[in-house]
Amino acid sequence: MSKSIKFTVFILSMFLWASFSSKAAAENTATGVACCANIEESKTDYFKDNRYNEFVDFLGNFKDKKSLPAGCLDYYKALSRYAQLKHLEEKQLWDDYFSNGNTYRDQILENVKKAIAETDSSSCLRPKSRFLLWQFYHDQQNTFGEQGLDELIADVSTYAKVADDPGLIKVIADKLLSTDEKPGARAIYKLYVNKLASGKISDAELKNVGLGFYKDGNLELAETVYDIYLERIYRDLTPEKLTPELFEIASLFVYKAPGLYDMPYAEKIYTKIDELGQENSFNEESIYLRAFNLEKSRDYKKAGELYSKLVQLYPDTRHFDEAVYKIAMINAYVLADVQKAREYFDKLIAKTAFSPQVISSFYQLGLLAQWEGDLAKAKGYYDVLLKSSGDKYAQVVAQANDRLEEIEENKQLSYNLKTFLDATLKKENAPVELGSSELKLSSFILKKEQKVIVSTFANMPESGCNQVQVQYLWSGNLGGANPQATDASFESSYSGTGTKEINVVIVSPAGITDLSFAMADVY
Repeated sequence: MSKSIKFTVFILSMFLWASFSSKAAAENTATGVACCANIEESKTDYFKDNRYNEFVDFLGNFKDKKSLPAGCLDYYKALSRYAQLKHLEEKQLWDDYFSNGNTYRDQILENVKKAIAETDSSSCLRPKSRFLLWQFYHDQQNTFGEQGLDELIADVSTYAKVADDPGLIKVIADKLLSTDEKPGARAIYKLYVNKLASGKISDAELKNVGLGFYKDGNLELAETVYDIYLERIYRDLTPEKLTPELFEIASLFVYKAPGLYDMPYAEKIYTKIDELGQENSFNEESIYLRAFNLEKSRDYKKAGELYSKLVQLYPDTRHFDEAVYKIAMINAYVLADVQKAREYFDKLIAKTAFSPQVISSFYQLGLLAQWEGDLAKAKGYYDVLLKSSGDKYAQVVAQANDRLEEIEENKQLSYNLKTFLDATLKKENAPVELGSSELKLSSFILKKEQKVIVSTFANMPESGCNQVQVQYLWSGNLGGANPQATDASFESSYSGTGTKEINVVIVSPAGITDLSFAMADVY
């Protein structure tokens, strides 16, 4: 356990919140006497051997029912059938599944609804039963799932006010997060953190709790803690004192590899700095981090504006070549402003010191000229690229040689590449919006020869009984890969440093349906 997590646990224990420090402790709290401890112990014995039918019989024949809190037997009957269905699906025991599945589903609904009706807001079985009902609806993709989530959040909220059982609140939030129900998880995490913050815990201690959850990998919970921490300090600190706190939090969540990040949350925190009127507090590195974060989250227009601000305020920045190159690429392939793109590429090729971005600028200028039909100018750029590269930049050199071969043999541009350029640059098409088919990389920051997975997907409606067939037209600097039109993903690597452009156009029988563009950075 890290020092940060140990310190978090220490803080919580001081204020009688020791059960918060781990999921195991939370579950112990959630299964205390009020939550049918004897039944829970028996359930563990039956479930470990998958004896679900026997457990249901045990519950049905339970003799001392009056000693149990209301709802216990009905909740555990529902839970047993739910676990049984999951087991049958996982083990593909289809005979039992199809013979008795509907009966089990009916029993889940009947018993969990009874448990809800038999319990009040102070019983821990109430939120547990609500969660089981929502989980069942969610698995079945039932239309009642949304209503069930609202009712779950409402019951947990009421329970949080009347019961000293924060562990159960966290368990439910954790389980919602594990099903990717992030809005619901965040709402319940906030109840949990509010319960935490209602104790005698200082601002500094609360901030450290957020850092502990961040280091533990629970970003949703960390963000919820930081949100409450910021609500507190906003009341007491001036904008000048708030700003360093905001920068510190934002730096945790900006895109990084490897590491933990949440790009929208980082931008949310940066926006708070703007709202405080502290835009001038951004220095060279924080402007770059924010621009990089926005670029990787595909907010290209705002990223380009910040990269421009960076090179204007800090013309000697170590990020100059990267920033200028990205401004040019965004203008060309996102904003379809070829003239503006050329201005920035020209800034780079005017330099006497060659960097990966300078060499790539020669290629991009040649490519734009070739696409426009000015083959002599294109050839001139490619020739300078080859003379300037020496024995470096092998993959960009290969791209330039491919283009020169097309010119010398009087061929069209590569079909995939031409399709992308036409879709982004032709006046009747441009600017084509980068659509819903996001282009993903396993990492946007790479070392030389590091493997990277590139993938996209076609968000296409079904046509009759068949899925619409699409093609993926990959182009750009794809490293050593040669993906086919049927490949929605591929693995690659890069032998040289620099910014690498990756393009894909998704084509269906009806024509172009979507396109995406991304940049990877190799160091």
